[in-house]
Amino acid sequence: MDDLSFLKQTLALGKKGLGRTNPNPMVGAIIVKNGKIIGKGYHKKAGSPHAEIEALNSLTQDPKESTLYVNLEPCNHYGRTPPCSDAVIKAGIKKVICATQDPNQKVQGNGLKKLRQAGIAISVGLLEKEARLLNEAFFTFHEKKRPFLALKFASSLDGKIATHTGDSKWITNIKAREYARFLRNQYQAVLVGINTILKDNPHLSLRSGATGEAISSPLRIILDSTLKIPLDSIVLRDNNVLIATTIHADKEKKQKLIKKGVQILTYNSDKIPLKELLNDFTKKEIISIFVEGGSQILGSFLDEKLIDKIYAFHAPILIGGKNALSSIGGIGTNTINEAVKLQHVTYRKIGDNLLITGYPFA
Repeated sequence: MDDLSFLKQTLALGKKGLGRTNPNPMVGAIIVKNGKIIGKGYHKKAGSPHAEIEALNSLTQDPKESTLYVNLEPCNHYGRTPPCSDAVIKAGIKKVICATQDPNQKVQGNGLKKLRQAGIAISVGLLEKEARLLNEAFFTFHEKKRPFLALKFASSLDGKIATHTGDSKWITNIKAREYARFLRNQYQAVLVGINTILKDNPHLSLRSGATGEAISSPLRIILDSTLKIPLDSIVLRDNNVLIATTIHADKEKKQKLIKKGVQILTYNSDKIPLKELLNDFTKKEIISIFVEGGSQILGSFLDEKLIDKIYAFHAPILIGGKNALSSIGGIGTNTINEAVKLQHVTYRKIGDNLLITGYPFA
């Protein structure tokens, strides 16, 4: 096998940590000696050993004079775990082939520099595009200094997400809805507006297809400028909830929510300022958010060009009605020429539904 094949394996290994490594990246590592894999591993979850350490712990032979393949630069600083670069040097590895540098300013080439200074040969850049795509949220967070935002909606062919009476269950088929819940697993937080809570009373967790029981609980973010949220809302059954509100919030209800363990962010304004909100999320190390709605929330983020990725589910039905709710609210564009055009578009057929995925401001 060649370098390309081994690096592809690190990407596949790293992806096994999907949804569990936040705010860390997904990383896979393989140690090769005389053309054979003698150790491999991946970062399983935040706080656990990094991929390089997992690979070293799985060794079947002495790693001296071997080559380490990894999809992201080995770290050189102390976090929850010691520096991986020190362990690589101590192991006697002679060469490191890395897909891309780490964008985190604590690393940013310093891990590779440390390895070079120890006499280890370095190769970097092979499969860089694929490595960045695997950790697109991590790269956006560290390069743009804000969370990666993915917008998701499900609509009829005529762009409606509810009838004029407000009925919306269900537009897409069950397999499409299950896949949408699976997508949540890729993100650190799920964000909705208060109207979604009032209308649908969702839990916003991940659920297993077999039992329907919650299997994961991402941070639930609710935008609620006056704290209309009922205290018995299903989403408040556990305390992994953050509500963004304003100075117009009901003070008594605010204290009750805080006692329930809900995090509250209050802004000195009539509306929740989205850029300031994202800045506060950045301080909390929330690297990725799955924005699920409703219509005005989606439109507001899109109007401010704060969306990095779009998942658009379409069902082969027509709802009609000038008062039926459209999938994207907000101000919108003045002309067709100004319309947001998706790049790097992919299509996925899910039964009779279609998922279109793309990047609006690539």
